[in-house]
Amino acid sequence: MSTIQIDRLLDTTIKQKASDLHLTVGKAPTLRMKGRLIELKTKALEPADTVALMKQISPERTEVEVQEEGGSDFAISWGETRFRVAVFKQKGNIALVMRRIPQDLLTFEQIGLPKIVTELVRRPRGLFLVTGPTGSGKTTTLASMVNFIRQNLERHIITIEDPIEYHFTHDRSIINQREVHIDVPSFSEAIRRALRQDPDVILVGEMRDLETIESAISASETGHLVYGTLHTNGAGSTINRIIDAFPSHQQEQIRAQLSVTLMAVLSQQLMPRLDGGMVAAYEFMLVTPAVANLIRENKTFRIDSAIQIGRKFGMRLLDDHIWELYETGVIGAEEAVDKSRNAEAMAEKIHESGGKVGRTEWDEVEDAAAE
Repeated sequence: MSTIQIDRLLDTTIKQKASDLHLTVGKAPTLRMKGRLIELKTKALEPADTVALMKQISPERTEVEVQEEGGSDFAISWGETRFRVAVFKQKGNIALVMRRIPQDLLTFEQIGLPKIVTELVRRPRGLFLVTGPTGSGKTTTLASMVNFIRQNLERHIITIEDPIEYHFTHDRSIINQREVHIDVPSFSEAIRRALRQDPDVILVGEMRDLETIESAISASETGHLVYGTLHTNGAGSTINRIIDAFPSHQQEQIRAQLSVTLMAVLSQQLMPRLDGGMVAAYEFMLVTPAVANLIRENKTFRIDSAIQIGRKFGMRLLDDHIWELYETGVIGAEEAVDKSRNAEAMAEKIHESGGKVGRTEWDEVEDAAAE
């Protein structure tokens, strides 16, 4: 496959506003558009094609990483557009997935974030977590928060990312972006070093291991505003995931630390709109004194009801937001059921309101209820 074709593939991805480009042996290049996979009308790729494509766009370290670890992640700029690239092996062949990073940063209002987020980003210290599955828009939400701080406040911002997705310039703030494996060996090492670099705000691209989680909590305790992401669904499970990462003899101490340092958890899901485009549904938990007590006393199972009580602070449960989006005709019934945390309850609610969930899904729910 010649260079021209990789050019054309990337240009097509941008032109079609696709979110991802999939390149794998035995299938023609495929775009993900509004959640659906659309195959391009070209020949199926052969092993030599995917190797050539990888070589055309990857940094030198990629081939070694793929051989030793089975995969490699990096970002590339293509004209004005950036792509996050995952190269990996499957059945002994090379495959690539390239995600287009939308560069237009949205305001908090456009994203639909609670008003209180504007106050939270001004706080001098604390931990703000943005969570959700891969592809739920966490990076975009965090980039919008960083952008707001950069433009409106005088801060030294250090981002630690793998790879860097949004490129920022300095504004009222100074912003230094560090890429793991290129500028610094690991997330935890980057946080430790950041503390000596006079930061006000530290963004941790992924809190993926115990050491990183520990470093992020410590940094938020010592007078820094720390943003982090986790692949969890919902506020309660995010807190459990953090605490469970620690050995049991440390868990009580971590609960006490979290109850003081954690400011908020924003969980999100991205879904296709009925009129085209995508929309995010949110769960938002603000750590009020009541929520802090539940964290400290290991009563995370009561967090959902604390979120319902805290509506006046802008708190809301994911399923309540999904229901709102369904009721106002933004998303379809199947999407509402698929993405909700309690699919059975959502299907029942839709059914009772006269809506129709795909027969098979509803049959399954009714069968489960009958048992």
